[in-house]
Amino acid sequence: MLLAGTACSDTKAGDPAPSAGNTQGSTNPSGGPSTPGSSSTPSGDPAAANVQIVPAKGATAVKPDQAVTVTSTGGELSDITLKDDDGNKIDGSLNADKSVWTAEPGLKPGAKYTLSGTAKGTDGGTVPISSTFKTLSPAGGKLKASVAPLDGETVGVAMPVQIYWNNPVKDKAAVEKRLKVTTSVPVDGTWSWQNSKQVNYRPKTYWPAGTKVTVDIKTQGVNAGGNIWGNANRKISFTIGKSVVTTVNVKKHTMTVAINGKLARTIPITAGKDGFTTRSGVKVIMEKFKTKRMDAATIGIKPGDPNYYNISNVQWAQRVTSSGEFIHGAPWSGGAQGSENVSHGCVGMSLKDAQWYFGQTLRGDPVVVTGTTRHMEKGNGWTDWNETWAQYKAGSALA
Repeated sequence: MLLAGTACSDTKAGDPAPSAGNTQGSTNPSGGPSTPGSSSTPSGDPAAANVQIVPAKGATAVKPDQAVTVTSTGGELSDITLKDDDGNKIDGSLNADKSVWTAEPGLKPGAKYTLSGTAKGTDGGTVPISSTFKTLSPAGGKLKASVAPLDGETVGVAMPVQIYWNNPVKDKAAVEKRLKVTTSVPVDGTWSWQNSKQVNYRPKTYWPAGTKVTVDIKTQGVNAGGNIWGNANRKISFTIGKSVVTTVNVKKHTMTVAINGKLARTIPITAGKDGFTTRSGVKVIMEKFKTKRMDAATIGIKPGDPNYYNISNVQWAQRVTSSGEFIHGAPWSGGAQGSENVSHGCVGMSLKDAQWYFGQTLRGDPVVVTGTTRHMEKGNGWTDWNETWAQYKAGSALA
């Protein structure tokens, strides 16, 4: 005789056991009803494949971090499959004697799951396993990630990994534990929370050129706090390009470009004039445009002001701050390049030099600016490299 048990209680160790015929439910933290966990119906035949399933068959409002297990007390399990209502499979593994199957952690919130498989008793008989349950719909929302760089992108040696969450994370440690960076060569790096909706990762020093990087965001089912639960996993891979490190000396009106550690070119430049001082600090190239309109109205200078400008086709423009500093071609300032600072904060150079430089760089390349008393503000662009390693590492929730 083969019997497949179904769930009827959620008794924990140390809790009073429910009396026969008196199954009790409970209320879960999200406010919805919770269906009890698991039980089995014992068989009188010791050779039968008795089965216990957690969560219970038909359970609702199951927490996404609930462990999913199938246990056979009288035989072996095989072909155990757990899928959500979109057909996505949750992987799992069997123990050595194939009596317990355990799913990998992390269920999708607000989803229906179907579990199937087979149990085989020592008597050779088999019994099908079939169960369904539903996870809770989180009152606070579902946690999703947007990531930079892009999957498959080749980026510069200063590129930080940036994860932007659609909802605030209260339990940063729980989420950070589910983030993993692997590299093709050894790299010492750390996560650092910028705020409750953004966490970044950078190495201790610039990425080694040619490094292959994989970021595994396994946050499906994680409890982020505030009744917010991780909704999906993501994995991206990117490559570090050649090393291009730029140094701008505002006082000397020069820009040097080192490629793979060797000086490639020294370029005469102009930078920000009085009242529009170029910021010193480590900047990172964020965007690249062969041509870009630059309108002073975007930085609060209105038409009619002597400092107003609106240039429709600024060539070879590369953004280095969110507030509007670029490195670009500036043929109108040719007489000042190498001798005087006349810009509104951008670094300008000849079109020939700007085109050459544009062809060398990638998004994520560092630009180190010196020679001014105005410094980079945290968050005004990709400012990860303006903190010491100790300061940056202290931003980890696991530090």
